[in-house]
Amino acid sequence: MVVHPPIIGLATRLASGLASGLLVAGAPAALAAPVLRVGVLDQSPPCAERVRTGVWQGKAVDLWRRVAEQQRLPYVLQGYATPQALLEASRSNQVDVGVGCLTISPERLGQFRFSLPFQEEGLAVLVAADRFGAGRNLLKAVLNPQLLQVLAGYLVAITLLSLVVWRDEHHNHPHGSRRERLRSYALIFQVLATGPGTNVIVNRTRGHLLVIVSWVVRIIGASLILSTITVDALKQPLSSRYRLSSIADLEGLRVGVRPGSVSAKLLQQPPLNGRVEVVELQSLQQAPGLLLQDQADVVLADEDQLQHLLDTLPTAQRRRLRLSLQGTSRQSQALALSPQLGPALAAQIDLAISEAKRDGQIPGSPVE
Repeated sequence: MVVHPPIIGLATRLASGLASGLLVAGAPAALAAPVLRVGVLDQSPPCAERVRTGVWQGKAVDLWRRVAEQQRLPYVLQGYATPQALLEASRSNQVDVGVGCLTISPERLGQFRFSLPFQEEGLAVLVAADRFGAGRNLLKAVLNPQLLQVLAGYLVAITLLSLVVWRDEHHNHPHGSRRERLRSYALIFQVLATGPGTNVIVNRTRGHLLVIVSWVVRIIGASLILSTITVDALKQPLSSRYRLSSIADLEGLRVGVRPGSVSAKLLQQPPLNGRVEVVELQSLQQAPGLLLQDQADVVLADEDQLQHLLDTLPTAQRRRLRLSLQGTSRQSQALALSPQLGPALAAQIDLAISEAKRDGQIPGSPVE
C-alpha cells in the first residue's frame, strides 16, 4: 500500500495518522483533504495492471492520477484481483474509489455507485482460427469472378495478337500439314504470352510492333491479376472454426469468461441462459492456452482487453487466434465510488474526468 501526495515531487510521509496529513506547501486546502483509499485492479490490461509491488499502470490508472493531481487529492493504493471484488469493496466502503474500466451495466447501476463515464467499450469473442481457413481464402481469391474476367481478357488479347502475327509472318509460308500450321500458331501464342523468344518469331517491322504491343498487354494483365488477387485476399478475413454473427450463435459452445464479469452476466440472460457451457477464467492470460488446447471454444470479454492480449502474444500464437463479434453490447465504463464518499469529492472527481475527456489527455506512465 503506497501513499500518494496530491502534487508529484513533494516529499511526504504518513506519520502519526491522518491528523498530521500530507504537507503541501502553498495549498492549505490540501491539508484538510482526507487520504482516499483507492482500489486498483491487478490484472486488467490495458485499463489497470500491477507491474510490480506498489506499482500499477494502465488507462484507468493514468486517468485517476490526473484526477488526483488536478484536484490535489492524497490517496493510498490497494490491489484487487477481479472487477467484482473491487466493486464489492467500494459498496462496503472498504475503498473510496475503485480504479479500472468498470462497465456500468443495468444490473450494476442499481447496486453500485459510479463516477462520470470516461469511455464506452463493447464485448468481443476470441476464437481459434480455422487451420484450413487460409487455404480456403486463397481458393476464393483465385476463383474470384473479377480475376476470371481479367484472365479471359488477357487470353483473348494475346490470342488476337498471335493470330495477327501468324497471318503476317507465317501464313504464306509453305507447311507440310494443318498440324504444323497449328504448331506454328501455338509457338507464336506461347512466345507472346510468356515473353522469351520474341526475337525469333518475327522478321517484319509490323511484327516487331505487335511484339511490343503484346509486351504492354502482358504488363497490364499481370498487374491487374496481381492486384485483383491481393485486394480479394485482404478482404477475406481469416476464418474461425465457428460462424458467429451474433451473441446467440454462442449457443452450445464452451465459453470462457471471468466470474462476476459483464460477460458472465450476459451468459446468464436469454437467449444463452443454460445453453452454453461456462469455462471460468481467473485471468485473460489463460485464454490463448485454453483455445489452442481445445479446452474452450471461445472466450467472451471486453474487446479492448482482448485486443491488447492479442497484441502482446508471440506472432506464431497470434496468427492462430482472431477476434469476432467486435463491439457487441457496448456500454459506458467508469470508476467506482463508495456510497460514503462525500458529494463534494465526487463532484471534484467527475469534473476532472470531464476535463480529461475534453482535453484528450490521459498520460501513459505508471503510478508508484
